[in-house]
Amino acid sequence: MKTNLLISKPHYPILDGLRGVAAIMVVAFHICEAHAPDRFGQIINHGYLAVDFFFLLSGFVVGYAYDDRWGKMTLSGFFKRRLVRLQPMVIMGMIVGAICFYFQDSVLWPTIHQVPVWKMLIVMVIGFTLLPVLPSMDIRGWTEMHPLDGPAWSLFFEYIANILYGLFVRKFSKPLLSVLVLISGIALVHLAVTGTNGDLIGGWAFDPVQLRIGFSRMMYPFFAGLLLSRMGKLVHIKHAFLWCSLLIVIVLSVPRIGGSEHLWMNGLYESFIIILIFPFIVFLGASGEVKGTYASRVCKFLGDISYPIYITHYPLIYIYTGWVAGNKIPLREAFPFSLLLFVSSIVLAYACLKLYDEPMRNWLKTKVLKGN
Repeated sequence: MKTNLLISKPHYPILDGLRGVAAIMVVAFHICEAHAPDRFGQIINHGYLAVDFFFLLSGFVVGYAYDDRWGKMTLSGFFKRRLVRLQPMVIMGMIVGAICFYFQDSVLWPTIHQVPVWKMLIVMVIGFTLLPVLPSMDIRGWTEMHPLDGPAWSLFFEYIANILYGLFVRKFSKPLLSVLVLISGIALVHLAVTGTNGDLIGGWAFDPVQLRIGFSRMMYPFFAGLLLSRMGKLVHIKHAFLWCSLLIVIVLSVPRIGGSEHLWMNGLYESFIIILIFPFIVFLGASGEVKGTYASRVCKFLGDISYPIYITHYPLIYIYTGWVAGNKIPLREAFPFSLLLFVSSIVLAYACLKLYDEPMRNWLKTKVLKGN
């Protein structure tokens, strides 16, 4: 019966926890980024690759959750389920961005106070849809497709990945999917190695260069994750959550490789991480078991806050970054405030989860998913 589709499959608790670890690394990366003199001096140098890890996890989870349901589930039912899961926090992220917007007036964005409230609200409403704003509506000046909440760019590509999966890729055989993953991997390596910056930073603007980065960063990891979910050859790994968490922290924190004279070396490293190490981490995480009440609670908490913290923390980062830039404050002096920001991001995410996201998704399931 269609109503059976409302019953979700069991989660992989370790993968939920790893998503939270990666999300926390994103927050730490953005805090440190505010103090970095340039891309060569960042402390958590590859922290932005957590987004690529999210894409890979999403592909794996989508394949695991939906591949065997298409005989009973309609295409509209699939899209509705994805919207119910993702869209409420997209809206909340834009609301948080709107609330914080005028507090971000600084040397980095000196014209924020000149932006009319009506224009900011229009940008917020457009953000609710995840449609990129036009250049004339760029109220910050960073050419972001979502000026109130920059990280929403990855949700834009997440939706595209889900649309491609629902319309076409779900029907691909494993050999055909492997070809798609191979081609996407080649495109990713080419971008990383030949790019002008020797890294994969980008994807947040609606222009040809940034769209290429966004599609390259989404295509390989998402569909590699989907392929991985179809392999079905897991092994038992002890202490998988610990080892996988350490791997994530280490690979994202490795200093930039090659310097300004050998940019390709850094691009090659980042390609290696996305193409080989991230799938290896997901494989280990899916193969492990969580033993003990405490470990289960940690994984559940990290998994629960992973998406809310990712989509709501950046408006706070805007404020912090503007303050740091205006006062030229080094990280060691700003540490109490950076720690407060870090904790505040977690508290905000948890509050949004419990007071809004979970109740909203439960309500939407009864209204939107009924009979789907």
